[in-house]
Amino acid sequence: MGAGTWGSAFSLVLADAGNDVSLWARRDAVCAVINDLHENPDYLPDVRLPDTVRASHDPADVLEGTEVVVLAVPAQMLRNNLADWAPKIPDSAVMVSLMKGIELGTLKRMSQVITELTDALPERVAVITGPNLAREIAARQPAASVVACTDEHTATWLQSLCHTPAFRPYTNLDVVGCELGGATKNVIALAVGMTEGLGFGDNAKASVITRGLAEIGRLAAAMGADPMTLAGLAGLGDLVATCSSPLSRNRQFGVKLGQGHGVDEITASTRTVAEGVRSCESIYGLARERGVDMPIVEHVAAVVRGELDAEQLVVSLVSRSAKPERH
Repeated sequence: MGAGTWGSAFSLVLADAGNDVSLWARRDAVCAVINDLHENPDYLPDVRLPDTVRASHDPADVLEGTEVVVLAVPAQMLRNNLADWAPKIPDSAVMVSLMKGIELGTLKRMSQVITELTDALPERVAVITGPNLAREIAARQPAASVVACTDEHTATWLQSLCHTPAFRPYTNLDVVGCELGGATKNVIALAVGMTEGLGFGDNAKASVITRGLAEIGRLAAAMGADPMTLAGLAGLGDLVATCSSPLSRNRQFGVKLGQGHGVDEITASTRTVAEGVRSCESIYGLARERGVDMPIVEHVAAVVRGELDAEQLVVSLVSRSAKPERH
């Protein structure tokens, strides 16, 4: 459900694993090109989608008789879309979130929004996350990921459905840690991008990545997650990929912020969504709610609100009082 860059790339993974895939797209024109030419040039130019991927604009058509519903819309659009889709989802279907965000207002993780709107038991809701840069996966470059579900049987079953020669999924029972890692790394990538946009080098980037990982770990621990999850693919792996790659939307958005462009200007110039821009405020809200110190997230949220610019962010972070590293 969602034919953007990541939704289209993951439909390719599922098809490569031997599954028949129905892909919902918001625009009829996108569906026509996928069905006729097996391409999605708006989001994955020069990538041929397998013949077993078909597209439709009709949610009922896509959802009828499906065993697995993969949700791949922007995080802040999930609630409105899923409210419409929920009555059409088969009662036995497993729902999988590819989204990396925290809902504004409610401060809910995506799996919580899914459970709320569908009344699904936790064993029917899973998360796939990790260092998943969509264009590399669509090119069938080697990648690993995590299938997280509180039910081990469901996680293992989903693992088998998306395991290909190029895409290697691991299972994890820590849904909370996996979702927090995936959502928060986008905010850290914005900060890393800002340091690059300001002209700083690898020392500054490495420092932000490392201290960002500490912030993610503190929040995850406060919310009952397993700290070791953040040392794995859903934590460190995703953080490194998102903060390092020029393919990362959030990193590139941060670079433009560091170069002096405004949030509205950057947003208007791209058709893709940088989830960290939309979720930074809600992640900072979770930190305040749990009493967790997350200065990088706090400062990025201030930049997005227009209260600081990128240079002020760096000055403010560097000038904070000194403390032990493992404070």
